[in-house]
Amino acid sequence: MDSARTHTSPPDDVRFTAPAGRALATEAVHAGRDDLAAQGLHAPPIDLSTTYPSYDSRGEAARIDAFAATGAEPDGPPVYGRLGNPTVARFETALARLEGTEAAVAFASGMAALSAVLLVRGSMGLRHVVAVRPLYGCSDHLLTAGLLGSEVTWTDPAGVADALRPDTGLVLVESPANPTLAEVDLRAVAHACGSVPLLVDNTFATPVLQRPAEHGARLVLHSATKYLGGHGDVLAGVVACDEEFAGRLRQVRFATGGVLHPLAGYLLLRGLSTLPVRVRAASANAADLAGRLAADPRVARVHYPRIGGAMVSFEVHGDPHAVIAVVRLITPAVSLGSVDTLIQHPASISHRIVDADDRRGAGVGDRLLRLSVGLEDVDDLWADLDRALGERAAGAVSPREALSRAD
Repeated sequence: MDSARTHTSPPDDVRFTAPAGRALATEAVHAGRDDLAAQGLHAPPIDLSTTYPSYDSRGEAARIDAFAATGAEPDGPPVYGRLGNPTVARFETALARLEGTEAAVAFASGMAALSAVLLVRGSMGLRHVVAVRPLYGCSDHLLTAGLLGSEVTWTDPAGVADALRPDTGLVLVESPANPTLAEVDLRAVAHACGSVPLLVDNTFATPVLQRPAEHGARLVLHSATKYLGGHGDVLAGVVACDEEFAGRLRQVRFATGGVLHPLAGYLLLRGLSTLPVRVRAASANAADLAGRLAADPRVARVHYPRIGGAMVSFEVHGDPHAVIAVVRLITPAVSLGSVDTLIQHPASISHRIVDADDRRGAGVGDRLLRLSVGLEDVDDLWADLDRALGERAAGAVSPREALSRAD
């Protein structure tokens, strides 16, 4: 939702049903771990091997040939770390279950994951991309600069069908978008795509709030660095998709080397187990802060999505850099989705690489601040923001003061 003075509370405890018939909260805890008890294990093991012994070189050759043909995961024991890793595979299995897709392929970062998708389509001669702004700044730059040989047509959601060409390989949207939190009707866009795959960046919503595959998206992208990891200590990306596309992505990953480290895979699997709890708790804090900011005369506008979530963006009347300089409990830093609250100025940091006119045209103004709300006490967070926003206009009172007077 985009409003100057109103906000929406996060959805109630939505009970998404996973393909196995289990609730999302249950799947988050158990997916990727189903075989542990039979092995006499409780915690998933970390396999740090880069290579694996095999005394059957003919059989090994056959398995490598099969991978080269289809990109399917080799049967039997692992071969080499660039082909796949058992710990990472557990995370991929779990994320696919949460997103409701056949497969998922993990990479060293979100940008590596997006690059792999572009390389897959480009290898088929489908280099044209239709994209809707705003996107994450580096995604925007990757497309605009044509660094992988792609050509992009920027459009609004209603113009997707008209922007398609015979060589269009991909339609890309981010919803809620970074950093304005604008939302897209995913089902309508998927319909407009026809046979062209729709890729939805679901980093902000996570499968807790939204599962794009249920609305027609063929590809679901995450910067797993954010909410999936959830603690600011792992860098990763992942694409959830059907098995056919996953095979092509694995081939690109093998060829380019953008593999995820096993320790990162372990941390991501651990992060998924608390994902529903973290997202819902942080979303409650974010909705509260969005309401307080919307009622504050020092704030010109608040952006908070109808779907809910833990991200809030707001435009100030004063100097946004002064707010960044004064916060103390809230950390001024890039990234998002951690258990602690972060704030940043997109025009200076995450979207600095986007052309200024394009940036402003997408709603990323110079007074916009992006807040990734964490799990701290919401009153402590507000006290920090209240101090950072500076002096109020004469006679203005805070929402808390107004409530106390009403009492």
